[in-house]
Amino acid sequence: MKVTNDKTENSQAFLTIEMEPEEVEESMQGAYKRLVKKARVPGFRKGKAPRGIFERYIGKESLLEEALNDLIPEVYKKAMEEQELDAIARPELEVSQMEPLVIKATVPLRPTIELGDYQNIKVEREPIEVTESNVDEVVEQLRHQHATWEPVERPVDFGDLVVIDVEGRVEDNIFLNQKGAQYQVIAGQSFPVTGFPEKLVGMKSDEEKEFTLKYPDDYTEEELAGKDASFKVKATAIKQEILPEVNDEFAKTVGAEFDTMKALRERALSDMKKRAEEQERVNYEEKLLDAVAAVTVIDYPPVLVESEINRMLNQRFQTSNQSLEDYLATVNKTEEELREELKPLAERRVTHTLVLSKVAEAEDIKAETGEIDAEIESMINNSTENKEELKKVLNDPQIRESITQNLLTRKTMEKLAEYTSVQKEAKKTKTRRRKKEEGK
Repeated sequence: MKVTNDKTENSQAFLTIEMEPEEVEESMQGAYKRLVKKARVPGFRKGKAPRGIFERYIGKESLLEEALNDLIPEVYKKAMEEQELDAIARPELEVSQMEPLVIKATVPLRPTIELGDYQNIKVEREPIEVTESNVDEVVEQLRHQHATWEPVERPVDFGDLVVIDVEGRVEDNIFLNQKGAQYQVIAGQSFPVTGFPEKLVGMKSDEEKEFTLKYPDDYTEEELAGKDASFKVKATAIKQEILPEVNDEFAKTVGAEFDTMKALRERALSDMKKRAEEQERVNYEEKLLDAVAAVTVIDYPPVLVESEINRMLNQRFQTSNQSLEDYLATVNKTEEELREELKPLAERRVTHTLVLSKVAEAEDIKAETGEIDAEIESMINNSTENKEELKKVLNDPQIRESITQNLLTRKTMEKLAEYTSVQKEAKKTKTRRRKKEEGK
């Protein structure tokens, strides 16, 4: 076996592995011995067919495929040992030539990170202001949530809820046929096609209307893409949204804990401030890590970004009832387009993770057993779940490791925040000193 390291870039080693014919033949013989025991070849007892006849029976390609399934992992392992490479994930393997057998391997290597002067970074906090007008917006949303719909004797207008019988055809084929469908007429809505809600405006109860609209050329459903669709619509009822008055009675309908509108507004303001503070913290830490990354030289294999995109997709669709296929149809995108869209965020997250890990190493930040136990105890005490059951869950090795990583992240972020706070205070002191000297 001959191994050549063609090049190393982007934390990837590109290897060419050339096998000796004897090695391939040995693997082929091993594959034959395994497979012949399972196969029934006409004219021979099970396991007794000679190799030449057996190869003609199942095909040499099938025998070679079986041989390579065993040979390639072993070859790759030897190549890694010979080249002394530290792989962090499975390689991309490709048989580029059959005689002699040549395998191309792209090996993802451990990232390299060189921290810059992260101890002198300067990042300002940007508080998020919450005002009474923000509370007004929340109250307005609550009014819509608790609104009622009442029949009206007038033509349809935007915002109305109409009950319609609708039929849609493309080239004499019915693709939409519903009776008594409830449809809110919202300007710009693209369901079932752009322009549909605008065609309903002005219709009267029991009025029938026919119109034609064209589907976009890039519409996800091929049978509709780029085609004219004719619709027949009958409005059987028109309902108008009736918003409740803003008073103490309204507050009570929102929640039993609210006796007055004042209490509701105070809670809304308090909750919004908490969310704003949390968002400000997240924004600050993101900027902090961006600043550290800006003075750091990082090289990592693309597989880390692909893994992060996979994680993001899994997380997104595990927490919703929507499948990836349904989502792609809704947003009119391919999976490749969605992955490309997520790539910048995935790259940023990978960079932040690597930076945090390196800073923790440089600062010798660790999560001691006592700290982890205290973190778990705090989580148990602040939970309303069964404490004994929760304790078992949180002490599961995988969950405990996740808590450990979160603790390490928090401690590392606190250390970085200390440095930027020192720089901020030093800047203030320098400014005060300069002003004092100018005043002399």
